[in-house]
Amino acid sequence: MPSSASPALFPLFLDLRGRRVLVVGGGSIATRKVPALLEAGAEVIVGAPDLTDNLRNLKQQAHITHLVGSFTPEWLNDVWLVIAATNHRSVNQVIADAAHARKLWVNVVDDAELTSAQLSARVQRGPLQVAISSGGASPMLARHLREQLEQQLDESLGALAERLAGLRARIRQRFPNLATRRAFFERILRGPVPTLLRRGQTLAAQHAIESELHATPTPPRGSVALVGAGPGDAGLLTLRALRVLNEADVILYDRLVSQDVLALARRDALQIEVGKRVGEDHDATQQHIHRLMIEHANTGKRVVRLKGGDSFVFGRGGEELEALQAEGIAFEVVPGITAATACAAYAGIPLTHREYAQSLHILTARARNGEAEHDWAALAKAQQTLVFYMGVSGLSHVRERLIAHGRSSDTPFALVENGSRPQQRVITGTLAQLPELAQQHAVQAPALLIIGEVAALAQRLHWFGSPPLVDTHERCSPSPLARAA
Repeated sequence: MPSSASPALFPLFLDLRGRRVLVVGGGSIATRKVPALLEAGAEVIVGAPDLTDNLRNLKQQAHITHLVGSFTPEWLNDVWLVIAATNHRSVNQVIADAAHARKLWVNVVDDAELTSAQLSARVQRGPLQVAISSGGASPMLARHLREQLEQQLDESLGALAERLAGLRARIRQRFPNLATRRAFFERILRGPVPTLLRRGQTLAAQHAIESELHATPTPPRGSVALVGAGPGDAGLLTLRALRVLNEADVILYDRLVSQDVLALARRDALQIEVGKRVGEDHDATQQHIHRLMIEHANTGKRVVRLKGGDSFVFGRGGEELEALQAEGIAFEVVPGITAATACAAYAGIPLTHREYAQSLHILTARARNGEAEHDWAALAKAQQTLVFYMGVSGLSHVRERLIAHGRSSDTPFALVENGSRPQQRVITGTLAQLPELAQQHAVQAPALLIIGEVAALAQRLHWFGSPPLVDTHERCSPSPLARAA
């Protein structure tokens, strides 16, 4: 039996042509369900003591069969699908139990707990259909999304789908290679055909399709797109990044790329994790990434190198482009929202609030061979914001270097862990407390460190996720260096 919680549904389209579907109930609910079943070619049987005028008309026209009376299990004989559409939950329970006993799919209208097959909100353009389900959790939300898609999807898509369906065998014969066949469809979709169909110029549209069918296919040319995936929230992905992900044959992704972002990629693309881990030889791993990009692109594949944040901000994207350029492989760069701006925004920290900061420094706490060394004297000056990437393991070094060069030990900081993701945490305090508070709250990567007066605004301007965490003790003991300062 289905649970009362919203299940993870498997989407499926059924071929009901000539198959018996039982609808129990003859009222307004059943009246809404029957037309779509008839449109799908189902043999519809309606069981009920009486019928609405609309259902009675369908019976008189021999479109449906009417079983008069109350439900009995015999009504399920030779049935493929059952829809319980009565106003009585006790009756629907009996119908659902009988259907489950026979291993039949049953939809109980507006009752997800009794349902094993849910009917989705639907947008249809000819043979093209888009189905939307909330798993029974919120039918109104699914209906709202359907209304939006109804406005966005042009009616000409139905005519285009019908023409392409009629040419399917010819298309596959003409372009047996998947890559060249995909290129054909892209030329059709991006060319004049949709516009011609929208204008009702069907003959001209047909000529344009035939022209593409007879065009000499060119061997697919591989390429690589360097795509910034942002900090984790899939909603921060750019439109260009989304389009490229849906065109990819191969996706090489870092371990910090969220599953929500990967879920937006083309489903049949080959996905390969190439993230670097602590203790590995990062240079060897990077060379392996170069080889994978080059190998797949040289076979004509469209490769997406998907990196957390932005590829050109401490992401070694430049090295990857140099490797591609040396091999003569075409590439493009799709910028992503980098962690500095995204994590600060999701933590409620304006990096350059004009009352507190007149400059912004984006830095890494780690260099190729260990802790990074900067112009600490310049960074220690007030009225500026410092943002450190990859800083969890070097917090003591950052604190001591800044305080030693004159930055006040009372300077606010904020550590943003898993910025923009549902599990985001923000830890705030003063520079003197930095490593102790991080240890107290067991901060782990990925985490971004923000130092400067603006960091204190996280307490006031918090808007996303849990409120910032503060010191649970009176004050962590600063290091001897901090006390001396």
